[in-house]
Amino acid sequence: MTLFAIVQRQFFQNGSCVQTRPILTTPLFSVLLGLVIWGTGTAISQPVNAETPETAPANVTNLLTQIDDASNRQDVEAVMGFYSSNFTNSDGLNHQTLKQVLKDFWNKYSRLNYRTQLQSWQQNGEALTTTTVTEITGTRTINNREFALTSTITSQQQIEGGKIVQQEILAEKNKLTLGNQPPTVVFNVPKEVKIGQEYTVDAIVQEPLNEEILIGTAITEPVTAKAYTQEELLQLEFLPSGGIFKVGQAPNTSGDNWVSAILMRQGGVTLVTQRLRVVK
Repeated sequence: MTLFAIVQRQFFQNGSCVQTRPILTTPLFSVLLGLVIWGTGTAISQPVNAETPETAPANVTNLLTQIDDASNRQDVEAVMGFYSSNFTNSDGLNHQTLKQVLKDFWNKYSRLNYRTQLQSWQQNGEALTTTTVTEITGTRTINNREFALTSTITSQQQIEGGKIVQQEILAEKNKLTLGNQPPTVVFNVPKEVKIGQEYTVDAIVQEPLNEEILIGTAITEPVTAKAYTQEELLQLEFLPSGGIFKVGQAPNTSGDNWVSAILMRQGGVTLVTQRLRVVK
């Protein structure tokens, strides 16, 4: 996990950021694994000649229902039965690593709900391409503290012989909250930028803080299979302006990145993550 190249668009009274307590985090919501099943997110342009959900054959809608049901039961073997042994996805996961990430994720979140909607489908010879949106909600309790999770991921799958052989994650938004009054955060990140392009990252707290202290930070990291299991210490900063306002610069190589922000106030913590696509 790497801190992304940022330039503060605000200046504190002492001219620098004050670092506070470190916090241990995994790649925030990469481990959500809505992407593991299908995905949820904002609407995207449909493939040329794609069919509408209303015309989808029964085997497609049944497959969606069966995967959701198995996911809600947290039945790893049943879920992986819908994936080809040669499965690959755009994040570098294969059948084996996907299965392990699912196990790890479900061990942490015992109460989860998956709900998948079909956006479009297209028949290409023996192969079937589907674009789906999956919403995931869940909770996790640590030391009598409950974390609430929401995730939306949009993905596209290629299905052959009734099994998923390939998957691409198209969009992703995730949120994790802790506490009775976690900050309500509006997170503004572009969905796509060109290599080397500057872009803004704003994480704005909606509630008035008055004299309350707000701390947090923003990071970026490339999306890789290895990043699903990494943990790292983050240094949090005082945020006297009511949020995070930064300028980032895209890397010089194309690919997907997770852009994340964590904000902490007396009433709780909010972590948000969005996928940023870097294109040529």
